[in-house]
Order: sequence, then C-alpha cells, then structure tokens
Amino acid sequence: MFIPLRDENPTTRFPLITVLFIVLNVLIFFYQIFSPEGLQYHVFRMGAIPYELTHFRSLAFPHVPRLFPPLTLLSAMFLHGGFLHLGGNMLYLWIFGNNIEDYLGPFRFILFYIICGLAASLTHVIFNPNSTMPMIGASGAIAGILGAYLMLYPQARVMTLVFLFIFIEIVPIPAAFFLLLWFFLQVMNVGFGGGVAWFAHIGGFLAGVLLIRVFNPRRRARLWVN
Repeated sequence: MFIPLRDENPTTRFPLITVLFIVLNVLIFFYQIFSPEGLQYHVFRMGAIPYELTHFRSLAFPHVPRLFPPLTLLSAMFLHGGFLHLGGNMLYLWIFGNNIEDYLGPFRFILFYIICGLAASLTHVIFNPNSTMPMIGASGAIAGILGAYLMLYPQARVMTLVFLFIFIEIVPIPAAFFLLLWFFLQVMNVGFGGGVAWFAHIGGFLAGVLLIRVFNPRRRARLWVN
C-alpha cells in the first residue's frame, strides 16, 4: 500500500482553482450528510447511472426525483460516498492538481478538469451500459490530472508513505513510477468490482495523457505565409 504525501515540484502561483475545487467538494459532501434527506438521497438523485444514459430513459426510485440524466455526468463529479472516498480524492487533487493548474492557468485548468471527468464517466458508461448503480466521485477528473502530470513532470519526486508488511517508510518515488504503478493497479482491478468505477479511472487517466498537449498554453501559434 502506498499513499502520496507531497511532491517536490514547486509552483509559480497560488493554486486558487485547485483549492476552490477542494472546498466545493468538501462543502457539497457535508451538505449531503447533514441535509434532511441524507447522503443516499443525493447519490441517487444526482449520481450518473449508465443504464439511463444508454437506454435514454430515467429510472424511478421511491421519493427521489432524478436529475436529467445527461446532467448527472457533471453533478456526479462533485459527490462522494464517505469520508475516505472524499479524503483520498482531495489528497490526490491537492498534490498533483496545483502543478497542472500552474502549467495550464486557471481557465484552461477548469476546462481540462471537467472534460477529463466527463471522459472518465463516459468510459464507465461504455463498459457498463446496463448498470443501474449510480456512479459518483471526483476520481475520474483527478485521474486526468495524474495522466497530465505523468506527461509533464515524470522526473518529479513524490514523497510516499509506503506500507510493507510491518514496515512503514516515507520514500521519495519518481512521479513516472508512482503514476504508472497507480494506473497499472487500476487496470489490474478491472473485473474485481468492489464498488469502484475502475474504468472511469482508466478513461480519465488516458484522457489526461492525450488532452494535456491539446490544452498546452505554450504551443506556438501557427503562422500562415503567402
């Protein structure tokens, strides 16, 4: 087991959008658990259900008015099922998101985050077209950030808490190794279920790998000469 603690990759600006995303996710989670309806109500109201999106029909849940299905692809990205789910996602977002925001700038980072999240959700839908279970969580969008980080900063070191049987060590690990290992574990877990949308993680990661070049703010503008 390994848990990232921080990376050794300084930024040039305060990661305002990353912080706002974290705050938004936390506030929405606390609204979920403290609202009169309870956490499960909001999961079934705004979670993305593949069956609805592939069969073009809304499912009926007792006393839960479903959000318009296409909109759930966005709303699901800001819902979480528990403290560990939220905490793990926000830890990864904080460690790796600040550098991607620093590279892209605030506006591009917002677009990148949302598009990676949508790509992750659609990947889950494609591979689970008949699932009637709501999918929630920011991990698909954050997986896109991990993919982008791999492409941009493979040599950066990630200080990682490593559990090896009875030994616990903080080890500096190259980002390329850490992130490829993370991706490998997502692929290896496909088929084991456990209530985790593994295909969303894979789809988000690959979207980040591909899209970071499209969103590159440092590309030279093409000059047309006649």
